[in-house]
Amino acid sequence: MSQHPVNELTHRLIPSPAGRLHVVEQGSGPLVLLVHGFPESWYSWRHQMPALAAAGYRAAAVDVRGYGRSSRPAATDAYRMRELVADNVAVVEALGERTAVVVGHDWGSTIAANSALIRPDVFRAVALLSVPYAPRGGPRPSTVFASMGGDQEFYVSYFQEPGRAEAEIEPDVRGWLAGFYAALSADTMPAPGAPDPHFVGPGGTLRDRFPAGRLPGWLSEEDLDVYAGEFERTGLSGALARYRNMDRDWEDLADHDGAPLTQPSLFIGGGLDASTTWMADAIDAFPTTLPGLSSSHVLDGCGHWLQQERPAQTNRILTDWLGSLPETAC
Repeated sequence: MSQHPVNELTHRLIPSPAGRLHVVEQGSGPLVLLVHGFPESWYSWRHQMPALAAAGYRAAAVDVRGYGRSSRPAATDAYRMRELVADNVAVVEALGERTAVVVGHDWGSTIAANSALIRPDVFRAVALLSVPYAPRGGPRPSTVFASMGGDQEFYVSYFQEPGRAEAEIEPDVRGWLAGFYAALSADTMPAPGAPDPHFVGPGGTLRDRFPAGRLPGWLSEEDLDVYAGEFERTGLSGALARYRNMDRDWEDLADHDGAPLTQPSLFIGGGLDASTTWMADAIDAFPTTLPGLSSSHVLDGCGHWLQQERPAQTNRILTDWLGSLPETAC
């Protein structure tokens, strides 16, 4: 019998530089590490884990530090990218493996890319969902974001001020999450020409531009309960700290300026996702920045939460790609 039967989820807490990390496993075989984005959790991979296990892989979905049952260090700079890469390495080692394939969505995509960049000895292949790889470079990030939107404020800048977004979100975590998820989902996002929910108007909040009254098709009331329950318990500061380290990351990663990711790689984006459309130049640059790219997919009519909006399609692309990887490093 396999160590982790295909139909069984195994929860464990493992030691890490953060203190502890919560990891959920399913299946056995070559290790595939799944890294979520904002504002999510290991649960974002609930559709992928059984498919990966059935295909002969050991799927391990982590709660990134600051989320869920993982540790939430108090210091903002504890959430810099190098620390998150160290967490991923700690997971691989704690699970008794030397190497893994790393798959990330949203912020998890950036964490996955940097894990592969900084520790190519551990991460033998990388799949990036929603957010394409863009090498470190250019001006300081906060300077770039501050110049966007004219009299409107870009959401990243809004998130960077400690306490500000928390004051908006935490009085009604469930309602805020429902609106945020809906704003970036294909079937509930604002119509073209409506005020953009990625920006805050003068004196306003992000929530002012969220759609209200209908959950996206991929999100049940029970799913929303899982996400809301976690953030009601933990608060949002740990999750938002990722945005508050972008300038530190820019400084920390200066020795990787312009560096390509050379491992076998995969990209999946949503055709209606701003992460894909705003970063079209990054996708165009893949022949240079991702020389090991196996394939790049933009899912027509799909929003930001693609592995939840299009689970069957995402699972097929992922398992086909995993099956094409060299076996030598398994």
